[in-house]
Amino acid sequence: MTQDLPLADLAEPGTDIATAQPRAARDLEAVYDIPVTVSAVLGRATMPVNQLLKLGRGAVVELDRKLGEAIDIFVNNRLVARGEVVMVDDTRLGVTMTEIIKTEKSG
Repeated sequence: MTQDLPLADLAEPGTDIATAQPRAARDLEAVYDIPVTVSAVLGRATMPVNQLLKLGRGAVVELDRKLGEAIDIFVNNRLVARGEVVMVDDTRLGVTMTEIIKTEKSG
C-alpha cells in the first residue's frame, strides 16, 4: 500500500523545503562508495567443447545478436539496462544506456 505524503512531511523539522535534499538521497549516501561490477554483454554463443578447442587466432564466433541490436548491461550480474556501444575516444569503447530494466522484487 502506498501513501502520498505532502512534501513538507519528507523534510526534517526546521528545514527549508526548497533547498532540502530528499530523504531517500540522504539515506543512500552510505552506499555511494561501495564498488559494483558493471558488465556490457554484446551477445552469447553456445557450442560444444570440441568446437571451442578448434578455435584459433582470427576465428569468428557468431553471437545471438544482430548488428545494431541493444546490448545487455549488468550490475553485479543483474540485468539493469540495455544500451548501445559508443566510441569514447579513438581507442576506447563505452556504453550508452537506452533503456532501464525494472524488475519486481521477490520475497
